[in-house]
Amino acid sequence: MPKIGLISLGCPKALVDSERIITQLRSEGYEIAPDYDGADAVVVNTCGFIDSAKQESLETIAEALEENGKVIVTGCMGVNPEDVDAIPAEVLSISRPQDVDSVMRSIRSAVPIKNDPFTSLIPPQGIKLTPKHYAYIKISEGCNHKCSFCIIPSMRGKLASRELGSIMQEAEALAAAGVKELLIISQDTSAYGLDIRNEAQMWRGRVYQNTLLDLCSALSELGIWVRLHYVYPYPHVEKIIPLMAEGKILPYIDVPFQHASPRILKAMKRPASSSNTMAQINRWREICPDIAIRSTFIVGFPGETDDDFQQLLDFLREAQLERVGCFQYSPVQGATANAIEDQVPDEVKEERWHRFMQTQAEISEDKLEQKVGHSLDVLIDTIDEEVATARSYADAPEIDGVVRVYGGENLAVGDIIKVNIEEATEYDLIASVAD
Repeated sequence: MPKIGLISLGCPKALVDSERIITQLRSEGYEIAPDYDGADAVVVNTCGFIDSAKQESLETIAEALEENGKVIVTGCMGVNPEDVDAIPAEVLSISRPQDVDSVMRSIRSAVPIKNDPFTSLIPPQGIKLTPKHYAYIKISEGCNHKCSFCIIPSMRGKLASRELGSIMQEAEALAAAGVKELLIISQDTSAYGLDIRNEAQMWRGRVYQNTLLDLCSALSELGIWVRLHYVYPYPHVEKIIPLMAEGKILPYIDVPFQHASPRILKAMKRPASSSNTMAQINRWREICPDIAIRSTFIVGFPGETDDDFQQLLDFLREAQLERVGCFQYSPVQGATANAIEDQVPDEVKEERWHRFMQTQAEISEDKLEQKVGHSLDVLIDTIDEEVATARSYADAPEIDGVVRVYGGENLAVGDIIKVNIEEATEYDLIASVAD
């Protein structure tokens, strides 16, 4: 079993934190090393109360780096930004006092315990209900919005973001287990980190902020597909689009616009307007012409008039979104929208839904037709005799279209291959394996 050394500095409160770290280490199967030579990594629990204590902590960290090389820093030196800046960049991570979880994440990442299927009931990546080649990662819980048709905040609370280091440990374990695509989800992905934005995280020798941009940058280092879902069109989202243009994450973004009528958006209490939305879409496409934009909409929201619905259809034709879903408004117990007058009759909702879907089907078929004659990389989901069902960067599993691949031999689920697009339907593509 791997051995971990620990140096505990400072007061008895820090000593208790060190005891908790050791307890967790032993519970997970790690052994405790008595010296540098026998340690696979060293934890230094620092004191930052007075200048002399800070100096002792820095000297201890420097010694541990020289004698061992793999050093994880925790404790009071991880609180103040100026103290963090004084710590050598070579350390593997820096965390605050009492943050046993961060320390353990760093240890598991730096010195993983080899999983033995004969003795361990849980694989390193955890138990997943998705196919082996793709997985969802939830980066936050809750939501700070008060959309009138939604009760998520009352069920799951306000925004609570995970620390970047925790997300990256999970993502790295999934990549090591053979996952080829990570689907990033939350209730409001673009709000990630706003509740913990001032806390820096060190990952693989680099300092990251708990922001969506830094998270995407870190995820891009894994060398696998990264797909963003549930992104509100905030201005700062534009900073992520260059990563898509550079091929670091998939040029795909799922934005729940919900409607286009300013009046209905106001009644929904959505944090956006249709005019701003079109301007943002145009800027995104200027930065990354290949970007695939997916969205969902609601028809028949209380008070929706024929004119409101026409504005929605007009927006669809102007926006030319690659992938679109649509729902008929349905009252949810506890939602404030239930009290809005002028509820739309069910038969009107149904008629508008069919018109909406027909409009989008024409747009989708036209956009897919433009891909005929071109090549795409696709990820294979299933194989049935001589036909493989795959997805391109523009296709999230189960909600978007697929690419049906004919003529391939020796293909396997989870392979990423290049195909030539031969035909297009309303929502799917037909392809052959490229030579």
